[in-house]
Amino acid sequence: MPEWTGDILSMEIIAVGIITILAVISPGPDFAMVTRIALARGRRAGVLCAIGIGTGVSVHLGYTLIGLGVVFASNVWVLSALRYLGAAYLIWLGLSALWPDIRRLLGRPDHSKSASGVTNSDQPDQNQTRPAQNSGSAFWIGFACNALNPKTMLFIVSLFSQVISPDTAIIQEVAYGVYIAACHMIWFALVATALTLPSVQARIAAIKSWIERGVGICLAGLGVKLLAS
Repeated sequence: MPEWTGDILSMEIIAVGIITILAVISPGPDFAMVTRIALARGRRAGVLCAIGIGTGVSVHLGYTLIGLGVVFASNVWVLSALRYLGAAYLIWLGLSALWPDIRRLLGRPDHSKSASGVTNSDQPDQNQTRPAQNSGSAFWIGFACNALNPKTMLFIVSLFSQVISPDTAIIQEVAYGVYIAACHMIWFALVATALTLPSVQARIAAIKSWIERGVGICLAGLGVKLLAS
């Protein structure tokens, strides 16, 4: 009996490990978000966005571990509320990436330049506080991206209700949660690091603005798809 129990536990650990990795590396809002943040704000902001994503997953892990995950997932109003909030957030993020183009289409002036023709990025007194602000907002953008994602909620609930045995010790379940959150942080931190390598930056410098537009369209499209699902 102990050997049989040990075999089941080993299979459970392997299943959780593989399923989590496949879920994390699959393209989705998180990948698009880290791509946009890393390209627009740099490596530090991208890594902090990755940490925020992992922290957002921890929200779903927290209420699932105390037994509320199945309750939330089985209530239509909870899923609907999370779906509307998540969709609105993704659409807002997508439109914010496209906002400079939208302003130009509307014929509004571009305030990125001052009256003297100097861009904001050329004004050192304004830039002194910008890195800290960007870093903080990058973390919360990543956090909200996953905390408001109903698909992340369903993934966590399904994993703990269908793959992980009810007889699994609570310390083991907590270890699974730490592993899942860490996988999100590490993977997306690697993505942010790779996108901000000097060699990569040199290759995409000419099309960086188009990449950001594409990411914005993807985020808005994912929000519309989530809203219509």
